[in-house]
Order: sequence, then C-alpha cells, then structure tokens
Amino acid sequence: MSKTAESVWNNCLAFIEDNITSQAYKTWFEPIKAVKLTDNALSIQVPSKFFYEWLEEHYVKILKVALTKELGNNAKLVYIIRMENTYGNKQPFTEKIPSANRSNLQSQEVDVPLKNKSPELKNPFVIPGIRNVKIESQLNPNYNFESFLEGESNRLARSAGLAVANKPGGTSFNPLLIFGGVGLGKTHLGHAIGVDIKDKYPEKTVLYISAEKFTQQYIESVKKNNRNDFIHFYQIIDVLIVDDIQLLSGKAGTQDVFFHIFNHLHQNGKQVILTSDKAPVDMIDIEQRLLSRFKWGLSAELNHPDYDTRVAIIKNKLYRDGVEMPEDIIEFLANNIKTNIRELEGAIISLIAHSSFNKKEITIDLARKIVDNYVKHTKREVSIDYIQKVVSDYFQMDVDTLQSKTRKRHIVQARQLAMFFAKKFTKASLASIGSQIGQRDHATVLHACKTVDNLSTTDKQFRKYVEDLSKKLTL
Repeated sequence: MSKTAESVWNNCLAFIEDNITSQAYKTWFEPIKAVKLTDNALSIQVPSKFFYEWLEEHYVKILKVALTKELGNNAKLVYIIRMENTYGNKQPFTEKIPSANRSNLQSQEVDVPLKNKSPELKNPFVIPGIRNVKIESQLNPNYNFESFLEGESNRLARSAGLAVANKPGGTSFNPLLIFGGVGLGKTHLGHAIGVDIKDKYPEKTVLYISAEKFTQQYIESVKKNNRNDFIHFYQIIDVLIVDDIQLLSGKAGTQDVFFHIFNHLHQNGKQVILTSDKAPVDMIDIEQRLLSRFKWGLSAELNHPDYDTRVAIIKNKLYRDGVEMPEDIIEFLANNIKTNIRELEGAIISLIAHSSFNKKEITIDLARKIVDNYVKHTKREVSIDYIQKVVSDYFQMDVDTLQSKTRKRHIVQARQLAMFFAKKFTKASLASIGSQIGQRDHATVLHACKTVDNLSTTDKQFRKYVEDLSKKLTL
C-alpha cells in the first residue's frame, strides 16, 4: 500500500505519543496536520511561528527518530506555518520552513538552534538574550489556602477557589471572578488557587499575571509585529490567573486580544481565574461581549472581614511570625482596624517592629500609638462617585451641574478638579474617568490634569482649592 502524508504522520504520532507525557502530546502534536508527502519530505502544518520554534527546540530529536522509522535515513520534514484566522485577518498567513536549520533529518546538525531566534518573543516572561523557554507560573508560594483564613466575608469565594483547584476547568466556576475592595485578599486567593493546582497537577501549565503586565506585553508584541506568537503563548496555558482585570478598562486593543484568548481557553476546557476591584455590572469601558463572558461562571465577592475573622487573622499572623501577644491587645487591634486585611497585617508588623527595635514590651499604649499613626496615614480607597460628591459639595453645586456641558468658569474648574483627583486617587484609566464625569473623552481628562497642575503653581486661590479638597479626600 502506498504511503500518504496522513498515514506517515499518524504512525509518527503513535510513536511520539508513547514517548512523551499526555499533556505535552495534546498541546504540541494534536494541533498539527499532515499536508503532503513528496518523495521523502513530509510537510506538516503548524498554527504559528512560536509553535514551530518550540517543536524545533524541544522535540526535534523524537521527530527525527519517528520520521526516520517511516521514511528512512533521507527523511525530511517541512513546516507550513499557517496562522489561524482568529484575529480578523482576511487571509491566513502561510510560510514554509524546512526542519532544523534547513537540513534533512539525517544531518548531525539537526538540533542546532535556528539562527535569529528571539526567545523573548516566544515567551513574554523571558528576559531577552537568556535562553530559557520554560513557562514559570509567576506564583507566590506564600499566598496559599493555609494562610487564607476562612470567615463569613470570604466563604463563598474560598470554597469556589478550592473547588476550582480540585478540578480546574471541570467545574461550572469557569471563569471564576473574585471581586472586592482593596486589601481584602483577591490577589492572595488567586495565587492560592494556582499554588494548589500546581501541587495537585504538576503537569499543568499555570500562569499568574496582572492585567497591567498583560497589556504591556501585548503592546510590545504589536510593536515587534509578533501578535500571533503572543496570542498563541497564552492559548497554551492550562490555568490563566489575571489580576485586576478592571485595568483593561478603556483599552480596546488589549480587550480584543484577551477576548480571543479567553474564548480559546474556555472552549478547550482550560480554567480562567480573574480578580477585580468591582463586580462585572460596575465595570466601566469594558466591552459588552467581554463582560458577558465574565458572567459565564461564578462571581464571588470578598467583603470586609468581621470581628471573629480579624481576630483569627491576627493570631495566624503572630503564629507564623513566632510572636506572642496578650489577648487584650489582639482584641484592641481587631476592634480598631476594620477596613481591610492589608491594613491589619501592616499594623501588626509595625507593632512588632517598634517593640523589637526599641526593646519595649508590647502594651496597649504602644498598640494605641501604632494604630492611631497607621490608620491615620493609610490611604483610603475612594471612588470617582465619592470624589465628584466631595468636589460638588465644596463648590456648593450638585453633581449634575458638575457633569453638565456648561462652560461657566467655576463649574469647568470644579469638573477639572474632580478629574484631577480621580486620576490621583483611583486606578481608573483616563477614558474611564472621562466616561464617568460627564461622558468626556480621555483627552479632556488629560487636559484637565495639566490645567490643575499649571493653575496650582500660578494661582494662589486655586492652590487653596486643591489643598482643601486633598485634605477632605484623605481624611
């Protein structure tokens, strides 16, 4: 029976599957298609340049053995790189590349790396010039379930996280969106899920990344004309954890590429975990098609910890640090720091440090001094709505007037101040700030911030407005 491209490749696959892990086989060999067989040259189709380079780097030896068994010592392998039409390209891009430094598979130079490789393009986490293509999880092992104490404020989110860790991609919690205010443990829980998955399923590729870092990598890939490699890198992840997803607000290009990555992962049973400082319904300037996908799984809120949980957090922190503290001081801390876990742990660290450095015993008086000082100087989270209300009250107008289209000087200045403080005190993008303050665009917000900076240095009265409002917003 005459050999066909499909029969030769299927025999190669059978051999390869027996000699590598099932996860590696599914990721790197199942997507390949046999295209044609000409004499001793087998042409195979791969979905991207990144994919082809990874095969050459990691699997060229086993490919050589498999193909030599089928086609003899003169066997050749030709890659056809065909970019899938996932990004709105009218025509897929196709390029033919012979295997391994353009040599046939009998050559002794078969596994010499290709020239002009750019490792930083294949893996956005690799430092340019360093040959390391392993995908590191970027997880912090200290952020685990053991140190994420359960309470009424986080029970649903923690339980959902454990369910996902036990069966990533196999529960109805996909995506799992964890949301809540600053310092309530969103990042901790995201890491904890990843750490637990890596422990239970070491073969899975888990990746934690902030939305800000993801955006930077995407912009870099566009600059280097390497967007398809960027997309493919994220499409091979088994568990993707994206922190502060609300920071994609107003970034249309990044949202678009994340949409395609999300769809691919979800359709292939991969797990997506997201954290946000607000619920999907409150996210501004995020595309509707993306928001609808955020709602496919479970949105679990982290609330401010109750008294019992705060006591448990303090005791756990002291136990981990090997420090003893009188019960009345623990109760004092739990009663006086209620806003978030980060502040609570920060106050404990400050108290222990003062006690150690000054060789003083930990007393209620010392605890009171630390708490007063710490809470007073801790930045309070403020919303854009709150900023608009404070500014409107200060100038004795209502919020509707502040947001109106009027060009009256005192109203324009009030609006510009609201935009200035929104940029200073929130993580919102310029586009999001403009959208919430009277449906303005990002250029208007940028102009407002520059105007406030200029007037603060040239106008004494205006400088007083800035100082007064700054005090009110940081009280």
